Amino acid sequence: MNSRLIGPAASVLTALLLVPVQVFPQLPLLLAERFYVGAGWVQIIIMAVYAGWLAGRMTDPMAARRLRPRIWLLFSLVFFLQLFLGLAGIERLLMTGKLHLPIPALIIAGPIYRGSDFFMPVLFTITLLLVGTAWCSHLCYIGAWDDLCSRARGEPARLPGWWSRARHGILFLVVAVAILLRHFAVGRQTALMLAAVFGLAGVGIMLAASRRLGLMAHCTAFCPMGLLGNWLGYFSPWRMRIEAGCTACMQCRRVCRYSALERDNILKRRVGRSCTLCGDCVSACHSGQIGYSLPLLGKEKARTVFVVLIISLHAVFLAVARI
Repeated sequence: MNSRLIGPAASVLTALLLVPVQVFPQLPLLLAERFYVGAGWVQIIIMAVYAGWLAGRMTDPMAARRLRPRIWLLFSLVFFLQLFLGLAGIERLLMTGKLHLPIPALIIAGPIYRGSDFFMPVLFTITLLLVGTAWCSHLCYIGAWDDLCSRARGEPARLPGWWSRARHGILFLVVAVAILLRHFAVGRQTALMLAAVFGLAGVGIMLAASRRLGLMAHCTAFCPMGLLGNWLGYFSPWRMRIEAGCTACMQCRRVCRYSALERDNILKRRVGRSCTLCGDCVSACHSGQIGYSLPLLGKEKARTVFVVLIISLHAVFLAVARI
């Protein structure tokens, strides 16, 4: 794809994704439509223009490295602003008027406990199939804060081996507790309290471990959805590849906050399982030996397609924010 077509392609794709959101659901999902009938169409135009402009800026890997954390944080701020305003009395911002705690683990635990409402697991899975593990570096409403905390330290430290293994146990625990709560018909208030404790523990890890280590400890060693994302990411065609000409200068390791590019990974020319396709390593590699991989496409074209897809999804998620 010609670089001049990236912006228009992202604009068109964003509009195509948002039109069904405006037309088919019985409840208005677009923010503008929730307050003024017909305003959703204006919002679609605005988001399409925004996606086109942003995709054009993200074409340059160095610019993308600067912009990604900012637009990710922007989405999270909009998401939580809608939550707080909804709690303050503007119930249309909560859609159904029911409070769902914004904790990623509840994407899987919530439907198991309730036995219904599988929208978020379906959305999570579809997104992973489209853009691989990039959910965890571009679209997660919590991950942006872990990223911000990790940047308090310049170069990331090495994550202790037992930390990454521990989240297998955390995933098992989250699923098991949800099953037990449903089996014993435990009340909603108790379930919410347990979820809140889990969420606060995650915040503590961000503030303590992520800030101290300079890496995203919450996302790579605590969040069960991050682990599920790594597993389901194998079904996506997207990969980050290190080519044979790599000089092992370790510059990519200095910017990776997901512990996916440790020394052993680089020497073996194999990106770690915790990679989330954030792309920061692409701009750090002076020899151009690392990049996005998609079957039948070279790394430059693969990255172009990835930018169009991920920016379009970002614009869509921003448009609907807290649904």
